[in-house]
Amino acid sequence: MHGVTRDLHLVRHGEATKDESRLTARGRRQSELLAERLRGTGFAAVHHGPLPRAAETASIIAEVLKVPCRVEAAADDFVPHFVPDHDEFFDQFPESERTRGPALAHEAETRFARPGDGPVLVVTHAFLISWLVRDALDAPPERWLTLNHDNAALTVIRYTAKTPPKLVRFNDSGHLNGL
Repeated sequence: MHGVTRDLHLVRHGEATKDESRLTARGRRQSELLAERLRGTGFAAVHHGPLPRAAETASIIAEVLKVPCRVEAAADDFVPHFVPDHDEFFDQFPESERTRGPALAHEAETRFARPGDGPVLVVTHAFLISWLVRDALDAPPERWLTLNHDNAALTVIRYTAKTPPKLVRFNDSGHLNGL
């Protein structure tokens, strides 16, 4: 039956340089190892955020998988939800982020976090992965702050038409053994 199951594969970008302008040699190797792990999964494309660290990770994966890359604003690096009583953390983000972030989180949920045809791969950042995992677990909105993700780790959430989302894999970095 078409359109009833989607495995959403979420990947945090590979390790970036301090200025975040590109991946380190380690980050490129992480991306290569992840691509090998994902070979044969059947993705139609690699969706990714517009920042260089996500774009470079996606490009490495797409080359191995022989699929196109698609830039997605909803896979950008943003704060998906602001939590009251955490001003010391949120003060570092500009006021414009208070509307942009939640709107992009909603767009990501609408675009990727739903039943659909075939697996989807999104190369993104820790905050969005945390937000979508929190949603899949039906946890309160502030719980996204408690989740962390390794560079080039794999998280998979399964969406079906008749059941709640299921967290299949979380922050799995087994493909990076030896790095």
